[in-house]
Amino acid sequence: MDAVSHSDEEPDNRTPADQLAAHYREILAGLGEDPEREGLKDTPLRAAKAMQYLTRGYEEDLDHIVNGALFTSDNDEMVLLRDIELYSLCEHHVLPIIGKVHVAYLPDGKVIGLSKIARIVDMFAARLQIQENLTRQIAEALMQVTGAKGVGVVVDARHMCMTMRGVEKQHSSMATSVMLGAFREDSRTRREFLNLIGRS
Repeated sequence: MDAVSHSDEEPDNRTPADQLAAHYREILAGLGEDPEREGLKDTPLRAAKAMQYLTRGYEEDLDHIVNGALFTSDNDEMVLLRDIELYSLCEHHVLPIIGKVHVAYLPDGKVIGLSKIARIVDMFAARLQIQENLTRQIAEALMQVTGAKGVGVVVDARHMCMTMRGVEKQHSSMATSVMLGAFREDSRTRREFLNLIGRS
């Protein structure tokens, strides 16, 4: 699935921070601010570096993230990692998405290091996203690297584009789920997963 990873040989097309800073300087001026005043003088470069960090997922690929951390196992019971912290940016307004991710899979001869699951989440979160796509990308990537019998992913997040602007609904959150393999085909497996994360 080329959609969930890209080659180490793919060129880095990201703009250097100092060039990106020039665009932030223009944005500040466009807002009626003086980019040269004391409080803002270094803001364009700081903002550029912050944005590069928040979108670092474009420079990462699945093979490098997993780095061979797959281990032979005869365990065929559900493996669940709950409450993985999520920080992303919505692709429509470039405002924060903040929430939690719950990931489970049914091993089929191999298990993956738990920290790698969190890193897979981070890789896709550190890109401009919509939550629906993010949820599917995480699920498909885990299925791809583990060859699991099934994968379930639930994301529950708040979108600042909804709470800080527009309708300004402060306490709203969005839940999305993707069920693959046994999690889609077997209602008992799906129900067990949802029970374990308190969503039954």
